[in-house]
Amino acid sequence: MNPAPLSGLYAPSLSLLTDLYQVTMAYGYWRQGLQDREAVFHLYFRKAPFAGGYAVAAGLTYAVDFLQNLRFSDDDLSYLGSLPGAKGGPLFPQEFLEYLRNLKFTCDVDAIAEGTVVFGNEPLVRVQGPLLQAQLVETALLTLVNFQTLVATKAARIREAAGPDTVLEFGLRRAQGPDGGLSASRAAYLGGVDATSNVLAGQRFGIPVKGTHAHSWVMAFEDEPTAFAAYAQAFPDDSVFLVDTYDTLDGVRHAIKVARDMRARGHELGGIRLDSGDLAYLSREARALLNEAGFEKVRIVASNDLEENLITSLKQQGAQIDTWGIGTQLVTAYDQPALGGVYKLAALRKPDDSGWDFTIKLSEQLAKTSIPGILQVRRYETEKGQPRADMLYNVAEPLPAALTLIDPLDATRRRPVRPDAPYRELLAPIFRRGELVHALPSLAESRAHAQREVQSLDPSIRRFLNPHVYPVGLEESLHTFRTNLILEKRPQRPA
Repeated sequence: MNPAPLSGLYAPSLSLLTDLYQVTMAYGYWRQGLQDREAVFHLYFRKAPFAGGYAVAAGLTYAVDFLQNLRFSDDDLSYLGSLPGAKGGPLFPQEFLEYLRNLKFTCDVDAIAEGTVVFGNEPLVRVQGPLLQAQLVETALLTLVNFQTLVATKAARIREAAGPDTVLEFGLRRAQGPDGGLSASRAAYLGGVDATSNVLAGQRFGIPVKGTHAHSWVMAFEDEPTAFAAYAQAFPDDSVFLVDTYDTLDGVRHAIKVARDMRARGHELGGIRLDSGDLAYLSREARALLNEAGFEKVRIVASNDLEENLITSLKQQGAQIDTWGIGTQLVTAYDQPALGGVYKLAALRKPDDSGWDFTIKLSEQLAKTSIPGILQVRRYETEKGQPRADMLYNVAEPLPAALTLIDPLDATRRRPVRPDAPYRELLAPIFRRGELVHALPSLAESRAHAQREVQSLDPSIRRFLNPHVYPVGLEESLHTFRTNLILEKRPQRPA
């Protein structure tokens, strides 16, 4: 009998939420006796999404939940034991499976708080601990942090375009499956939307839920006025009528007729929704009709493949829209389907425990060459708390008295740091030896933090077209070490 495809999806153990090569590498480390060698990995992205100037960190709460419950169940081990190798025997020996059975997560984890604005090359998460464990969690951390950071960033951009207007997330029906919908609703709320149509997200995360009705409601009745009247009877104080099933402006007139009947009974129409056509023109005409009829407070809700650039355009055209319903473009993070976050090994404890071997991944492109060390992100700010520049530095090495930031992609771009410049360290302890040491904020608190963070950025960084590049630099000694390590590791071929 096949297992339930949905209700049984989220079992207590999610240890198999990984790529096979993480498990094969774990076995290889174990077989070589390297499983307990101390390692440091960083999770980061290289470039802000949507050709924008920043991203909003998200997904940490999911990652913490995953790490707290990292253990291999009997079912997990039975499945791994059933995997065949090329010659038909088991891929993994029983001794290794017994090792996994007794595995307990004991790493240190430092992370940037959800809702914080972040930039390319900055570690969002740093994992330090036994090599096997730190390697094994790579895929899960990436999928949990990448997607929510992407959607939270999209939501922040939509929030920027909408200004003080209400923004609703309507994307569940177009999301990439149930978890895509649920994670997107959470991340969108964190990034700045006001409510969601996703009832399960409302239940699980405490997000306000909002909705109207579909065209099928209108089509199920004899005519549009009858449909509106029936909906008003069901929801006398919570009605928003979808007016474009047949003719939009006639629909507005029908809504006004029903609204008069509602007012006579002591109730008020909440709003109308436009879901097609020229939203700028139709919203202006609808506003004029509503105002002329004495319904100045009836909101105009708009939907139909909206995103930040279209919202900006509609506002420039004088659209009279109070509430924006954003669906497909938000939950699918149009037009960038993935953040491109990576998880790279940056340090290994020397076998004699005398210090660290710092590691680097080279590339033909400097932008894809990793940064060695045990990295921290220091954000320098103005006296009013506005971000000025970020510095990546290696906490395993002492900082010099005089600090200079060097652009990792252009060594000629340098920025000295004032000795008295105010700053804050962004990576904070989350786990120590596998034990949670940091109380995570509520989703509402992270949402408020995100709004403060985004608004603290200079408008030139927040703009959608050709945003200013926020300065993120390597501390000078880290830059020098990285350059020397590149020269050491790169093969020297004669011309």
